[in-house]
Formats: sequence, C-alpha cells, structure tokens
Amino acid sequence: MPKVALSLLACLFGLGTTAAMAAPMVIVDEAKIAKEEPTPHGNIGRSTVYRVTDSVPNRLLEFRKRIMPKGSTIGLHKVHHDEIFYVISGTGEVTCDGVAQTLTAGMSAYIYNGSTISIGQKGDGPFTIILSYPLPAPAK
Repeated sequence: MPKVALSLLACLFGLGTTAAMAAPMVIVDEAKIAKEEPTPHGNIGRSTVYRVTDSVPNRLLEFRKRIMPKGSTIGLHKVHHDEIFYVISGTGEVTCDGVAQTLTAGMSAYIYNGSTISIGQKGDGPFTIILSYPLPAPAK
C-alpha cells in the first residue's frame, strides 16, 4: 500500500503517523498563521508571530518568525534547549547571561541550553527574526 494511503488511513483512524508513514512534507502559508500578541516572557510590547511548525504533526523542532515593532522585547528567561535566532531585518539586541550584543540583518545568535536571555527591537524600524529550537519529544 502506498505511503500516502497508509498515512491517510492512520489519520482517519487516529493512529498518528511515524516518519516512515508521514506525508512527504507540510506546506505552511505565513499569511494564514500571522497572529498579533504580547511578546513572551513579560509582555514588553506587542509582536506579530508566525508559528510555522504548529500544524506539523510529530515535529521535533519549533520554527517561528516574529516581527517586533519599536519598543518590543522578549523578556528575560532561561532556555531549556539550544536555540538559534536569525535576523531577517531591522536592528535588535540579544542579552545572554548578562552580555548584550547588537544584531542586524544577516546575523544570528546561537544560544546554549541553560542560558538566560532576552531579545528586543532597537533602532527605528521593526525587528524581524526567525527562531528555532528542538522539542524534548515529538509534538502531537
């Protein structure tokens, strides 16, 4: 039986999927998932978040885009996994374990498990980042 048919049957009967039976890919259109909300870890301003992987079954990582307007900051918090931020546009500042570093388009910050971080918009325009981190177990 073809993998697509097995995957469809598994979904219909609530059996879930495995890597061997999963569909070849999941396509996500960011225009359909944009959500404006307070920034995490302290509600320091608002941001537009695109939780790209939220609809992906059995995923092992999170992948998000966040646009932070002037004055927005993801507040100080401890991370429990490695995490990477990649800057698409604008200027921001990441603070990791008390050390602040300016980030601009094309730069990235790799944050290690156990670090305490915050990241916020600086400058005149919005700060757009991609962030990704592993999950401790496959998401449902």
